[in-house]
Amino acid sequence: MGQKIEKTTPGLSLPAGKTAIPACPQTTIRNPIFCRGTGLHSGRDITLKLVPQPANSGILFQRVDISHTPPFRLTPESLKGARLSTIIADPDRPEIQIATIEHLMASLHALAIDNILIQLDGPETPIFDGSAQDFAFLLSCAGQKELPAPRRFIKILHPLIIRGENGAFVSLSASKKREFSLKMAIEFSETVIGSQKIAFVLKREDFLKNIASSRTFVSRDEIETLHKQGLALGGSLENALVVEGDHVLNPEGLRSADEFVRHKLLDAIGDSYCMGYQIIGKFDGFKSGHELNNRLIKALAMHKETWQFIS
Repeated sequence: MGQKIEKTTPGLSLPAGKTAIPACPQTTIRNPIFCRGTGLHSGRDITLKLVPQPANSGILFQRVDISHTPPFRLTPESLKGARLSTIIADPDRPEIQIATIEHLMASLHALAIDNILIQLDGPETPIFDGSAQDFAFLLSCAGQKELPAPRRFIKILHPLIIRGENGAFVSLSASKKREFSLKMAIEFSETVIGSQKIAFVLKREDFLKNIASSRTFVSRDEIETLHKQGLALGGSLENALVVEGDHVLNPEGLRSADEFVRHKLLDAIGDSYCMGYQIIGKFDGFKSGHELNNRLIKALAMHKETWQFIS
């Protein structure tokens, strides 16, 4: 966001080579950047490359390990599943899938990156330490560039709610403020988690300081079942919190007393950006996960009377 904005006078043109930057411009990353890491569910070593894109490109994904596979733009139509992560696919080639995108998407959302190409040589993004902080660091190293096009927001006008089992729900509603605020509450039988809740307004610095480092978590009793299903093959105490009863098995313990609900909030921030645009409104979730989050975004895309585009 450090680029200087040129002021113009009616009837006068900008200096040669200069392009007017809107008051609230779209952005991309300044430089390409890549890294390698392990996929949480596949257990594969995966290379992730982030590439700058021009205005109005949106969030693009590409599987470079599959020949003749062009990039596809992330839209609600891309959402194909939520089996312990958000899974997307090319709408034109549904067999081309990419999983576990939510932590990267949360970082893109919080850092306000509108246009980017995400290339992967495997079926999911790397898990790193189970949080979003490494993705945020990667994006910060790549830098940010303003583009000569206004950012478009989705402004919620009317409430939309999706209900699940055992009282679970997610909703979006209008806000009087120009912001995206979130509330999240969870309830788990493991006493080390129990009931937790959090309220948060999405802002870059607050996300980096209070949310980005919160890790994904799993019950020890679930691990064997997940392995039999071909999931969590790359999971370890280095990339997930493992809980059992009243304690955490990770030697270093928790990064915050309410790390569990903070991570659920992180997931919601990432999943909500699968709309392809930043949202102005209020998100409320109770015992929600990727499945309900994805259903909410798909419903939002269908019920166009509940929102409008603004610049």
